[in-house]
Amino acid sequence: MPSSKRKGIIQTQETNMKATIHPKWFDDCKVTCACGNTFTTGAAVPQIQVEVCSVCHPFYTGQMKFLDTTGRVESFKARQTNASAKVMSKSDKRKLKREKRIQEELSRPDSLEQLRKSVKKG
Repeated sequence: MPSSKRKGIIQTQETNMKATIHPKWFDDCKVTCACGNTFTTGAAVPQIQVEVCSVCHPFYTGQMKFLDTTGRVESFKARQTNASAKVMSKSDKRKLKREKRIQEELSRPDSLEQLRKSVKKG
């Protein structure tokens, strides 16, 4: 590799790209919009489905349009209600854990004789 005498400039030979790391290129990728518009372009996949294109996008058409795809608002509200229902303070969690531990201790047999009887029954 010859280098130039000038500071910071290194001249190298042209290198080839690796053939196995690049995706297959489709020159005739078909793009289908939810409004029914279709067009072709180049992409790494043979077919693309989009929700909004330049024919139906409000920025290009100048019309106000509400887009709610598959109930995103409803799913967000459901997630919010589930999150608020599960929230518990640390002190409540500690009380619950303490009560559970006490119940487990009360359900244990008091003596070895009671333990043997419970094992014979089961």
